[in-house]
Amino acid sequence: MRGVSLFLMNPVYYYLLHLFALFVLTAHTFMAFANPLPENRKRTMIITGVASLLVLISGFGLISKVYANHIVGWMIVKMVCWVGLSALAGFAYRRPAWRNGLAFTGLALLLVALVMVYVQPAF
Repeated sequence: MRGVSLFLMNPVYYYLLHLFALFVLTAHTFMAFANPLPENRKRTMIITGVASLLVLISGFGLISKVYANHIVGWMIVKMVCWVGLSALAGFAYRRPAWRNGLAFTGLALLLVALVMVYVQPAF
């Protein structure tokens, strides 16, 4: 009998989970920028927190499966982008006047993370 284990997962499943969680994190972060009403705060913070955790877990799963736990410079840059994007929803509720600048920051973090994935510069 073949049991399903997280340690035996195919990297494609990690990749799909990583992308899905990143889409959810990004969508709810920008939703917080568009509508920072206090009654939406709890639900948005829970969803972005869970999505951020899934991005982290699936990202390290990919590092484990595809790169044999060898962390290189572009991965560190992606981790910094992940931390920044994960924090933006909270800032949208604490400082609603900063929404335009935070949205630009979020877009910049996403662009840098995408460039790091597809260009993979050697530092």
